[in-house]
Amino acid sequence: MNVMFNISYGLYILTAKTDKLNGCVINALSQVTSSPNRIMVAVNKNNFTAKQILKTKKFNVSILNEDTTFDLIKRFGFASGENTDKFEDFSDYKFAENGLPYITKGVNSYLSAEVVDVRDLGTHYEFLADVTVEVALNDTPSITYSYYQENIKPKTTITNKKVVYICSICGYVYENDPLPEDFICPLCHHDASFFVKSEI
Repeated sequence: MNVMFNISYGLYILTAKTDKLNGCVINALSQVTSSPNRIMVAVNKNNFTAKQILKTKKFNVSILNEDTTFDLIKRFGFASGENTDKFEDFSDYKFAENGLPYITKGVNSYLSAEVVDVRDLGTHYEFLADVTVEVALNDTPSITYSYYQENIKPKTTITNKKVVYICSICGYVYENDPLPEDFICPLCHHDASFFVKSEI
């Protein structure tokens, strides 16, 4: 078992805007100081949302709750905003004071933030940001990554017995052995460290 999977994570939708509305699912968010109220988010460089935040230096975070559906996570987590309009035919959002969207269904609150520093972490950018607005929408408990795995994500079913690598974020199955060290999930864009080896 990978001990890193024992670290507790939440799941969030990070939203941004340049010439189009966009968002992605992240699991790396933490408050780093309370005065000033400052947070850190880490976003894969391949995510279009990260590129938008680099340009605009602002974002919103919608905190997913236990009413979240897999369809919502799939919409924002399984495709790139560079070639997909994630807000097309989607009405469960409003605009915050900063002009960026936040999600209104399957979330319990949202934050608006302005970036004060960016660190290059290799595969990811770390955005350090001041919280400018924080709004509670309901009191439904936030989901953890474990809750998502156990209660929201569909169970993977594979019929052929062999060695596979399963993405712990979205469930994508890589069916060759070994998994390349530089492999990036084609669905959610997480790197090889998020894959779990299984013998089925």
